[in-house]
Amino acid sequence: KCPFCRKALPKTYEECDKQRMKRIEANDPVAMTQWGRDQYDKGDYSVAFEYYTRAAELRYVEAHHQLSVLYHHGRGVEKDEKKEL
Repeated sequence: KCPFCRKALPKTYEECDKQRMKRIEANDPVAMTQWGRDQYDKGDYSVAFEYYTRAAELRYVEAHHQLSVLYHHGRGVEKDEKKEL
């Protein structure tokens, strides 16, 4: 069972995405960061930046780290050594 909603775990990727979007709508920074990572892996750096930023605004440390990676490599944002720290 899902530790968040106590419902059965999703059986398809569509179900998984649907549940994750519900968590994102509820301002879950972990779900936002996971979605951002999925988009990063697909090469959609601007969407990854958007979700990492939203999660970082909720003070989620992992999201801050992922933003620093984007700034370090200049993916979806202009490369910026000051912001990567």
